[in-house]
Amino acid sequence: MICSIHDYRYYLQADRLALGTQKPSNMQESFAYRFWNETLKFEELLRKTEYYQNCSKGKLSGVYFYYLRNELHKRQIKLSLFVPPNCFGPGLSIAHLGPIIVNNRARIGANCRINVGTVIATKAGFADKTPVIGDNVYIGSGAKIFGDIVIADGIAIGANSVVNKSFTEPNVTIAGNPAKIISSKGSKGLLVEATKILKDNKNI
Repeated sequence: MICSIHDYRYYLQADRLALGTQKPSNMQESFAYRFWNETLKFEELLRKTEYYQNCSKGKLSGVYFYYLRNELHKRQIKLSLFVPPNCFGPGLSIAHLGPIIVNNRARIGANCRINVGTVIATKAGFADKTPVIGDNVYIGSGAKIFGDIVIADGIAIGANSVVNKSFTEPNVTIAGNPAKIISSKGSKGLLVEATKILKDNKNI
């Protein structure tokens, strides 16, 4: 969760690395980079909203937060990316524009790559029984993940999988309806471990 300006900058940097969109050096490239990359702009707005939601002090900051929240809501509807604040750790990579639906009580760790058609939801009939998903998790297109379950670090979830039970063994691949372990490969090579890159390369 973003709790300071340092966290905010770190999350932005990790997200850009995860998306493969480090800022270009010259003004012309920078304009094209920002104009065309809708997922990047969405993630930047998401992180700014998180920062002001968690850290704002005073009336002016509070007013700006409500403005940001409204802008985020409009962008969510426009792009069909229903990703609420304070659900994802740093290094979020939204692979394609929506639809993606994430319950606001779900908690997902660092370096998650999430694909189109994904639903992360509560257990039917409950408001608070939502998944807790670890770091370095790859979520394939059309995956449905729901209920009071835990997904361990380094897991890859196959396309169109239905995941309604916990998988606590890290670094495996799960798939199917209902999902089961199909290999020991995991998410390695399927996503960018942005937080590790930032840790190992402090000058980035």
